[in-house]
Amino acid sequence: MDSSQPAVGGRLIAFEGVDGVGKTTQAHLLAQALSRLGLSVILTREPTTGPWGQQIRQILLHGRQGLTPKAELELFIADRREHVAQVIRPALVAGKIVITDRYYFSSMAYQGALGLDPDRIQKCHETFAPRPDLAIILTLPLSEITARLQQRSGQKRSSFENLAYLTKVAQIFSRLRAPYLQHLDGQGTIAAVHARILTLVQPLLKPSRKQSAPVSG
Repeated sequence: MDSSQPAVGGRLIAFEGVDGVGKTTQAHLLAQALSRLGLSVILTREPTTGPWGQQIRQILLHGRQGLTPKAELELFIADRREHVAQVIRPALVAGKIVITDRYYFSSMAYQGALGLDPDRIQKCHETFAPRPDLAIILTLPLSEITARLQQRSGQKRSSFENLAYLTKVAQIFSRLRAPYLQHLDGQGTIAAVHARILTLVQPLLKPSRKQSAPVSG
């Protein structure tokens, strides 16, 4: 089986976007909505809570502290390999719907914004990570993203939330193109955005041929 393709029977949906666009909220809402339909749903996220993911979360909280972009990417790849092997692929093989809050497109954008080649990052991941049936990149004006991040009361700002850096990240996300990838306006009420997402997801609930074209940037 081509390792870059989702396992037969399952569906893989990835939520992507710059920090603060609302993807975590929307991933949870979608999981709840599909579960209410009687579907078997796995909601997961990256970085994971595994050992590699914990290292990444320390970097998010305390800064890179001399960590090179390549070394940072290697941490994400290690975490994602474990995530795919232990969570994503087994669930897809079992015919479940997997919803992940972030996937390898985040590495293309975030580590790409540090100077690494997004295309090479994608090719590396496609040696082991299933392509999603649907990847939703939520978008917002950077001014609104900044305001949302500033409202995260009681939370230490992540080293990944620098405005200049997020601008580069958003630019890379905006250039990603593939048949299975949808850029979705995240403006409006939570309910309105959720309704737009349900419209995108509906076709996946029927048998269909999986897209195989790569992302273009």
